[in-house]
Amino acid sequence: MNKIALIFLVIMTQACAQKEPQGSLQPLGKFSKKLKEVSGMETTSNGNLWVIEDSGNADNIYEVNQKGETIRSKKIAHAKNVDWEDLTTDIDGNLYIGDFGNNSNLRKDLTIYKITQKQLDKKEPKAEKIAFRYPQQNGFPPEKDSLYFDTEGFIHWQGYLYIFTKNRTRPYDGKTLVYRVPDQEGSYEAELLDALFLCDDQNRCSVTSADISPDGKTIALLSYGQVFLVTGYDLPTFTKAVITTIDLFCSTQIESVCFLDNKTLLVADEQNVFGGRGLYSYTLD
Repeated sequence: MNKIALIFLVIMTQACAQKEPQGSLQPLGKFSKKLKEVSGMETTSNGNLWVIEDSGNADNIYEVNQKGETIRSKKIAHAKNVDWEDLTTDIDGNLYIGDFGNNSNLRKDLTIYKITQKQLDKKEPKAEKIAFRYPQQNGFPPEKDSLYFDTEGFIHWQGYLYIFTKNRTRPYDGKTLVYRVPDQEGSYEAELLDALFLCDDQNRCSVTSADISPDGKTIALLSYGQVFLVTGYDLPTFTKAVITTIDLFCSTQIESVCFLDNKTLLVADEQNVFGGRGLYSYTLD
């Protein structure tokens, strides 16, 4: 096999495959070459999407259509992209940016930026700051078996922001911690609600994004190649929650998920040597 054929085979093997029986990701389009590291995504009131990029990128939000084509960008005033990892909205149209990426569990400046609907209409929206800390974190970084405090996913529900941490424990124990903070400007100790066990494979079970369905009945927790659907909860409690695992048959670096409606997920992946920079849809049963 020649080198070109081998490279093509590797790329095709690693890409988001279209397989049954659990459904398939349907390609919708590709993001601009300037949006190589989309880390968070949320729907807008007009059917488009807001997207962000993570650390090392601009302090901007980008409006794109459902083909991934960029419509406009807005610089967010009073905000700094240390490591923006996810987006969520509330029923009033306010947008929240999760600046809580914390790969090494070293950060003491965890922040969620709130951009009100009124500010979103402006050329350079001003952000309000929701600062928080995890009271269970002892040490920066903590011991290897307590590396729970990286975060890449959160949702909004009835006045609170629910945070799902990204597990980096060694040995890996498969838990994501669930916290919440109020959705108002201020400084808070995050309230620990529960710990959800997803699975025991660090390469497949660490949360990279989250969203809640418009009817509030399903939470989607994205990971590398899988999405976990959480149902049966009664926020703020998860004691009766049921977790269903869906294999997306995708090995690119999928980092963003949002609900388009109660039965449709949108998923985005970052660009790497295997491909990516794509926007996909997934229809739930």
